[in-house]
Amino acid sequence: MTNLLTVQGLSKRYGATVALGGVEMAIRSGEVHAILGENGAGKSTLVKILSGVVQPNEGQMLLDGVAHTPDSIFLARSAGVSTAFQELSLIPHMSVAENILLPNVSRGRFWPERKSSIIARAAAVLADWEITDISAESLIEDLPLAQRQRIEITRALSHAKRLLVLDEPTAALPDTRWLFRQIRRLTDQGVAVMYISHRLSEVREICQRATILRNGVTIETVDLDGVDDAGIFSMMVGHAPAKAAETETAGNLGATLLEAQDLCAGAVKNLNLELRVGEIVGVAALEGQGQQDLFKSLGGVAKRASGHIRVGGQEADLGSPQKAQRTGVGIAFVPEERKTDGIFDSLTAASNIVMADFASRGGGRFINGRIERRLATSSAERVALSPRYLGFEVGNLSGGNQQKVLLARALMTGAKILILFDPARGVDVGTKQSIYQMMRAFVGSGGTILFYSSELSELVQLSSRCIVLYNGQISSELTRADLTEEALLAAAHGPVKRARQPVQKAS
Repeated sequence: MTNLLTVQGLSKRYGATVALGGVEMAIRSGEVHAILGENGAGKSTLVKILSGVVQPNEGQMLLDGVAHTPDSIFLARSAGVSTAFQELSLIPHMSVAENILLPNVSRGRFWPERKSSIIARAAAVLADWEITDISAESLIEDLPLAQRQRIEITRALSHAKRLLVLDEPTAALPDTRWLFRQIRRLTDQGVAVMYISHRLSEVREICQRATILRNGVTIETVDLDGVDDAGIFSMMVGHAPAKAAETETAGNLGATLLEAQDLCAGAVKNLNLELRVGEIVGVAALEGQGQQDLFKSLGGVAKRASGHIRVGGQEADLGSPQKAQRTGVGIAFVPEERKTDGIFDSLTAASNIVMADFASRGGGRFINGRIERRLATSSAERVALSPRYLGFEVGNLSGGNQQKVLLARALMTGAKILILFDPARGVDVGTKQSIYQMMRAFVGSGGTILFYSSELSELVQLSSRCIVLYNGQISSELTRADLTEEALLAAAHGPVKRARQPVQKAS
């Protein structure tokens, strides 16, 4: 196969910070090529340069031997390079059809195209890429994250004529089969695919080669058949992988910090839940079983319809995240979507973190950037966020460091209850371990955590016990001794349905 994309000496600096320090790589036509590296290794910057979002300071990119120098997403797309971003680029208040067809929503030259025609064109795109469960007329903001992720990917698929860039495409997908079918369809036509993921099992299933980045520099390009996972990890981080510790079974649990009785909120029906000092309670569920509604209601983002919630033994009013933080021992919520629901990307990391201090104590104080960094330092250290990032705009940080900022903000509230929705989604191995360490330390110092994860292995590794949601109710609860991926998967599919016994005819 010939090289479709060649990258030579690609560098990008943000002031004194070097995001890319010399990337060298080549992707062949019809190949699925992985880009691997820790958060902060330069993967997102490489994606942005290829997609025309930012421009490099040095180096060049060649598409079929011709310089590729886009200065916008649309110019990159016109060159045949299409991207599905990890932080979704969909416009929430617009319809699926409008998002799919942007920027050419209307084809009319002198007057707008009829809405029915726009819907029909978008519906044809959805059908072409095997999307049968999402209406072109739906608003993006009304869709669950997994469906929004598929719309982001479908839009990229429909424009990928030469190179498709997929940045953590399965972070919110419960199943990879649909995506992998579409990838193989494109590569059969000679389209190249750049695939960025922290899930090595997926990379091995769909990719042929991988380029490993570390600290913004290419370490090596390898054939995946010729290197094991430990070798890849060693190249990514510069040392052999550490063995992950598991959460030990909680022996003497402390007082009950949160109690929900007959809770009804959205899809959640008559749910009873108790969180006690010293435990990490996991939540497992297939997509759409009420987990979002449960976490939003406990985090103060959505109002409950009925039922009781007690925090620190007192009836709690969780009408907003601020009220949740100030209730009893305090509740801090880290949402599913960090980009749209969590970070303020034009503010510094320090500013994002210390907002929690204003929310819990109230405003009325004047502080400058230096004081912000001093106040944020302690919480940043608890999530292993490097102090050098505190003065950076959050929008310029990697996804993993953005997640650390959100977790540091939650810790700064002083809350004893953390409600974490998929806190390690889409982050690298090293960042995951930092998050796991923070969670264990938090419950060890007198807190409690309720967390949902889309990865069963994560639930098994971290949970003191795990509840399973099905149809908005707790269908099962597994203790530490019974916690396995197989048991969680079986429970997540609902109550066991036994085959009907044939009716015996009377002789």
